Amino acid sequence: TGEGDLPWGSHCRGWLHSAIPLAVFALLLVYLWARNLRPHCSVPPPSSGCGSGTQSCIAEGPPPFQVQQQSGPLEGPEWEEPQCLGPQGMLGHMMRSFRASLNTEGDVELSQYLAGWRELVRFLTPLGSIFAFATSEASAKVTALEALVHGPQAAHYTSLGTMVAWERPEIAPPPSAKASGSVTMLLLHRALRWSQLCLHRVATGMLGGPDAGVQCSDAYGTALAPHHTWLVRQAVHLAFLAFPSRGRLLQLMCPGARETEARAALARAAGTLEDVYNRTQGLLAERGLLELAGGRKEGSTPRRRRYS
Repeated sequence: TGEGDLPWGSHCRGWLHSAIPLAVFALLLVYLWARNLRPHCSVPPPSSGCGSGTQSCIAEGPPPFQVQQQSGPLEGPEWEEPQCLGPQGMLGHMMRSFRASLNTEGDVELSQYLAGWRELVRFLTPLGSIFAFATSEASAKVTALEALVHGPQAAHYTSLGTMVAWERPEIAPPPSAKASGSVTMLLLHRALRWSQLCLHRVATGMLGGPDAGVQCSDAYGTALAPHHTWLVRQAVHLAFLAFPSRGRLLQLMCPGARETEARAALARAAGTLEDVYNRTQGLLAERGLLELAGGRKEGSTPRRRRYS
């Protein structure tokens, strides 16, 4: 090449970095447009049959499993809590809100659950395009649920249990749009599982093993892909091509901490998300709501989780 000319590979890399975000954006626009044309589901009554007028039926079978506790502390006896878990850290704010959502009656307090989600959105948004896509979707759902929690029927939206009881077709008065709270909660529940799996795998990935992008992509395949259209799956896979490295993610997630401290902090946060997921999973399963928003039934095909 002549002086000042760039090699062909540099041109290719520059084109790839420009094309990936444009392709993802275009695919997501088509998806969001198509999704707006789909009708909403209504909450089925708590019975073994399928009520008239519902969009889908809950197949009978064994109760869906809760995930076996995999996330946990990685810190040693001399581990010092990093600032990201402290009073001013976003990771600490998120964990405290989610923990507070687990009330002593075995229910999930919606106001604290949504506060935890707000912190999770703030935490994940700066981490890359794939997180930005997931958090923008989650933020819209959090806003929709907050409108119910603080709306005219707020007394019926204090917890997951009270919301589901209120939105049953034989209880809730018209319009049937009140059922959107349970559907929205289920969608957030699935997204929380992906977030938990991704954080856990970033925290525990071994040197020489799969990189963080591969592990979080695998987590997406486990938690969210079965519920997404082909178009969305392709957009997400494109976005994973620009996924940050594990080292970069650890720096962004727990600024100023050493790698071992950041890993331990993320593992602890993933454990908190797993506790919330398991509580919510059990409540939704008891009420037959795991298939409310379409897609395969949560936990209907158990398989060994890989945390490599």
